Amino acid sequence: MPRSSREKAGQNREAIEQASSRLFREHGLTGISVADVMGAAGLTHGGFYSHFASKDALAATACDRAFAEALERWRQRIDAHPGDADAARAAVVVPYLSERHRDAPGAGCAGVALAADVARESADKPVRQSYIDGLEGLIAQWERTLPGPGDTRRDRALAEMAMMMGAVMLARATQGAPLSEQILSATLAALTRPVAGEDRPPSRNAADTAKTSTRGKKRTSRPAAPED
Repeated sequence: MPRSSREKAGQNREAIEQASSRLFREHGLTGISVADVMGAAGLTHGGFYSHFASKDALAATACDRAFAEALERWRQRIDAHPGDADAARAAVVVPYLSERHRDAPGAGCAGVALAADVARESADKPVRQSYIDGLEGLIAQWERTLPGPGDTRRDRALAEMAMMMGAVMLARATQGAPLSEQILSATLAALTRPVAGEDRPPSRNAADTAKTSTRGKKRTSRPAAPED
């Protein structure tokens, strides 16, 4: 294949991956067809199978991509606060538990957006392992913000991850009711308490960030960038 053709094929695959990652999170694995994805990518349906063997293979790739992008964002946010666990946690959890994230599933956490669909997939579907691997990656990043021995840290990370993701799921399910914002606000307050114990005040950065995030601003436009 000539170099120009290879480059074009790579560009087309990139467009397909980007479109599918967004659309599957926005509409679910069963709510989007191959034709929908190809149309969103600006390509014809017939070209799909030169890039992917099946819709199942595409779903796994889209899931991998969404988690990998989120993992890198979390890593960067945590790395920006060395030695300050409270600020590192706030850097992740404040945008995660925002109305902006709630309102934009297509640009948000795949762990939340794909959970119900992945639960209905059979164990042999590749998207199941992609989801598990991606979730494990986020859990490992969150563990970095916690004190204590490995087992204790892992257990707390699992509980807090379930709290974060569950809060966004419930907030989306109740969107439009006061309960939705209350769920986000209460979970944010719980997760921005100091990690070393209640006898120590939270870091200034963490407290200020959390305060800024909960001022009740309404955001109706779709975010330009991912918010998980």
